[in-house]
Amino acid sequence: MIKIGLISDTHNYLDPQIKEYFADRDEIWHAGDFGNLKIAEELEKIAPVTGVYGNIDGQDIRKRYPLHQRFKKDEVNVWMTHIGGIPGRYCIPIRDEIEKNPPDLFICGHSHILKIARDHSLNKMIYMNPGAAGKQGFQVYRTVVRFTISKDKLQDVEVINLGKVSTSLK
Repeated sequence: MIKIGLISDTHNYLDPQIKEYFADRDEIWHAGDFGNLKIAEELEKIAPVTGVYGNIDGQDIRKRYPLHQRFKKDEVNVWMTHIGGIPGRYCIPIRDEIEKNPPDLFICGHSHILKIARDHSLNKMIYMNPGAAGKQGFQVYRTVVRFTISKDKLQDVEVINLGKVSTSLK
């Protein structure tokens, strides 16, 4: 069993609660828009980080993390990218690839909208967007997700609310 902490759209801010919530995680996955390399380095102090760069990330992040990550974790085929769309409305280059070679788990960020859903049109693929953990954006709540992978199953999926985004922070 592998314990995963999933985070996205930190935008230069790492909530101090992350250390506590991800303390027991084997890995942290970041779905882009780190903001700066310091965020990645702080996360790496908690657990190894697999990530992708987002549209706001500079060359420091882009040199370390690719645009897409396709990998297998236990028996789960994972595809993580920053801008992916939503079930039924995937971005065009994503949609073409996802239809040809759908993963078991598709992860993206960018929208700042928390969404976890099964896409029945694509082999029951699971779609995850952890929402935004940072202070930038229009989201009302800052969120992250925790889950476990055991063989070919995702289990113990938990959404963690880090608190409201104060209007003075936008």
